[in-house]
Amino acid sequence: MGNWIFSILSDPNTRWILLGCLLLGFSSGIIGSFTFLRRQSLMGDTLAHAALPGICIAFMLTETKSVGLFLFGALVAGIIATFGISWITRYSRIKQDAAMGIVLTVFFGIGVVMLTRIQHGTSGSQSGLDKYLFGQAASMVMTDVYVMGGVCLVLLIACLVWFKEFKLVSFDPGFARGMGLPVAMLEQLILLLTVIAVVAGIQAVGVVLVAALLVTPAAAARCWTDSLALMVLLAGIFGALSGATGTIFSTLVPNLPTGPVTVLAATVLFASSALLAPRRGLLARRLRSMQAKSAYLREERATLQTLSAQGTQQERGEL
Repeated sequence: MGNWIFSILSDPNTRWILLGCLLLGFSSGIIGSFTFLRRQSLMGDTLAHAALPGICIAFMLTETKSVGLFLFGALVAGIIATFGISWITRYSRIKQDAAMGIVLTVFFGIGVVMLTRIQHGTSGSQSGLDKYLFGQAASMVMTDVYVMGGVCLVLLIACLVWFKEFKLVSFDPGFARGMGLPVAMLEQLILLLTVIAVVAGIQAVGVVLVAALLVTPAAAARCWTDSLALMVLLAGIFGALSGATGTIFSTLVPNLPTGPVTVLAATVLFASSALLAPRRGLLARRLRSMQAKSAYLREERATLQTLSAQGTQQERGEL
């Protein structure tokens, strides 16, 4: 077992990919917990798709394939998308889920048009922007891992500093507003942290799949506990495990993409949690249902036996 692990980690590129995916999964799971609890699971998908035009504009302005510029463009586009969602929700009768759907389709449509134009341009053959649709974790280098580490540290510190405030906003924003907390600013802060996590994960899993790393580990963690602190920790661990699993399988199997395998690993963790969790799992619910039904039948039989015995005694008394 030790030789097998050593053989995988002997390649420096594999080590960078493994560490980067671990950090990505951990940070996405942490901030995704608050997005999941606020019933904004579509938000991650919206921000991920909204990042595509930002990446394309960054390339069109500089004609340089720079990961830093791409991430900066994606960050700006994601921030604009969050303000667009807030503006539509505040100044119209459109609900937030519909607003997210509108922003998602508009931004992604613009991004696809720009991407097509770039690919048919003079520098399109060397742009490689299509890799950002589904990710290319194999292209990670040491500087990318440093970026992942910085993002993970920022998200972890933010969640630790504002944990109580995020908790109140996630569960009862009305009560938080009554306590005098700046609910609107805290909601925008959560969205900003979500944008940062999405932008950091685009290179590994792409704009199409990065939302799964925000939602799936958090959904899996919710099956195991009712404590928010433990749920956030479990979501980070599940995300890290998904990233490690995706890296290992893509290393062992040729031509297997890391990003999609990472998402599939997170899905397997969720399915296992939904099935085997002690309180919320399907098997536990089925077992409790069977136990309750058995107890009810025993109680019914005991009642019938008691009534039967009372009837027999009454007949003997009449005789």
